[in-house]
Amino acid sequence: MSISKIILHFLIFFSLKSFAQSPIELITEQKGVSLRGLSIPSESVIWASGSKGTVAKSTDGGKQFSWMQVQGFETRDFRAIHAFNDQEAIIVAISSPGIILSTKDGGIHWDKVYENTDTAIFLDAISFKDDHGMVIGDPIDQKIVLLTSKNRGQSWERVGNDFFKSTVKEGESFFASSGTNLIVDSKEVFFVSGGMYSRFWVDGEAIALPIIQGKQTTGANSIAISPNKQHITIVGGDFMNHLSKDQNIIGLDKLIASNSKNKTKRINHWKMNPKVNAPNGYKSCVQYISNKDLIVCGTSGVDLSNDGGISWNPISTQSFHVLKVVPGKRKVILAGSGGRIASLNMD
Repeated sequence: MSISKIILHFLIFFSLKSFAQSPIELITEQKGVSLRGLSIPSESVIWASGSKGTVAKSTDGGKQFSWMQVQGFETRDFRAIHAFNDQEAIIVAISSPGIILSTKDGGIHWDKVYENTDTAIFLDAISFKDDHGMVIGDPIDQKIVLLTSKNRGQSWERVGNDFFKSTVKEGESFFASSGTNLIVDSKEVFFVSGGMYSRFWVDGEAIALPIIQGKQTTGANSIAISPNKQHITIVGGDFMNHLSKDQNIIGLDKLIASNSKNKTKRINHWKMNPKVNAPNGYKSCVQYISNKDLIVCGTSGVDLSNDGGISWNPISTQSFHVLKVVPGKRKVILAGSGGRIASLNMD
């Protein structure tokens, strides 16, 4: 081996060591169930939700999970969930009727806090900032369904059409792949659309994304914002061609306004980062571990980046739909088909 190759292997070794991690460890599984909803309100509490009216909960940091089936909703697919603690949680079901359920006793009882019987209703994702939450759904009659709650999800109302500065394009919709295409932040609301058109929306205004689109199976699936609020990463692809890495990621950096009186639209505060490169294959979920550390998952596997998405290290070919970072920890929980819930420690 030449000295140049030795140096190259040396550099690669320490590059990988800089993002040291333990292998992905399967914690539990529930055959025949697909999990796409995941919420981790604290280091010790984890909630997951999915098909067949299924909800799973751990109160010991993921060492053990209890499984429950929501009575009366055994056929529903709860693809989105938000938990406030080990007792309070909100779950959202796709398809008609669109329903949102709330529990205040750890999942023993669930109350219906919203229902929409329109045959076209399809609710996709949920996000909360403190007590303020939103649920997004596919457009009906070219109008986005965006619900809002100011009381921890105990009641919901539809956001008025005057909120939207951009109009929906024909064939533009949202994916309920991981419940992570919507972010309610302290001052802004972000979401990403896919399908025939894929766009980045900020406070009701949209710009086109240079991500694969043009089919019902293509486009953005998930959006994440860095802890310092300066970077956004958007992932997706074509879930019918899940090994393709063609145009499956977008990086955005926040522009620093030079004038405090700057009146530019909030969507114009973000610029594309051309240095971001593609992870391996279709990805349904992205999350920030730190301002530079990113993790993505999908049916194509799990990839890590420690430079803001410039380079990626594929760590597993296992399929997962959704992942979340444990608060205050370099630990990730993943969930997917077969009711599989797994953990990845990076310390």
